[in-house]
Amino acid sequence: MRTEDTGGTGHDLRHHGDAEVRDDGSALVDLAVNVRADTPPAWLREEIAGSLSSLAAYPDGRAARAAVAARHGLPVERVLLTAGAAEAFVLLARALKVRRPVVVHPQFTEPEAALRDAGHSVDRVLLREADGFRLDPAAVPEDADLVVIGNPTNPTSVLHPAAAIAGLARPGRTLVVDEAFMDAVPGEREALAGRTDVPGLIILRSLTKTWGLAGLRIGYVLAAPETVAELERAQPLWPVSTPALAAAEACVAPRALAEAAHAAHRIAADRAHLVAGLAAFAKRGVRVAGPAEGPFLLVGMPGAAVVRRRLRELGYAVRRGDTFPGLGEEWVRVAVRDRTTVSGFLRALSAVLP
Repeated sequence: MRTEDTGGTGHDLRHHGDAEVRDDGSALVDLAVNVRADTPPAWLREEIAGSLSSLAAYPDGRAARAAVAARHGLPVERVLLTAGAAEAFVLLARALKVRRPVVVHPQFTEPEAALRDAGHSVDRVLLREADGFRLDPAAVPEDADLVVIGNPTNPTSVLHPAAAIAGLARPGRTLVVDEAFMDAVPGEREALAGRTDVPGLIILRSLTKTWGLAGLRIGYVLAAPETVAELERAQPLWPVSTPALAAAEACVAPRALAEAAHAAHRIAADRAHLVAGLAAFAKRGVRVAGPAEGPFLLVGMPGAAVVRRRLRELGYAVRRGDTFPGLGEEWVRVAVRDRTTVSGFLRALSAVLP
């Protein structure tokens, strides 16, 4: 684990999994994007469709904001609705006055990209495969006044202990935890959402992953009221559409939470099936970062760039790993899918591995 001072990024921070399934990849089996398959469910589509009759009115986010607050046991002053978690990263980069931001990598690259676009110099703490890509809080510089980390982390699928992350908090430091995939973890173990005792804590959540709403853009921030107010001032007017507000309210209702909890257990079972299948290729150089706790796996293999291209020829898209700081060309990220899809993928992988 080391700290990296980056004048240039050295990585394509704006490459995301959807690039693998655009244009000539649109017909491929998608294991590149971390959005739950077969979503949004019919009941959620109906909720969203029902909001369309209100499009003549300006969006009113009060009910959705109150629903999110109730879901986490917080006052509404601690909630900010955003057009996906990605908007929240931009707001943080533009609104917060920080001197030394640090991003813990490998992780989702948009936080660093947003900070750089806002004119910040960004330091990286690079987690190592030898350590299981796990966090050592002592590796984060003491003078960092903004620290960003994902939990569970994309793309490593590592779930860091809540206590270790909370231990990063310091007076005068903002601690941003991206929990976009936490609802895919059974019981949301190690979640910090809802905590008000950690100074400087900002939690980001997304509703696009579990519910298949990437095209609608809905997420939220949980933070101290003064931080929420500061971020809200940086937002444009009516940043979240009426259909997205309807989705937010529906996705934090008891019925949705129960369905998400059931889906988390199913994902865990499907992930175990995928891990077991990949283990069969260990003698051919395949390794899985772990233990994995998210709805995706980070997989290392020899000749990954060639393997990824040949998988496309057989109808499967996986996400390249070399655009994540701290990873190289030998890595790919594979989304967890149902057993039938995974079995087909494993057969294809067996055919293309060197």
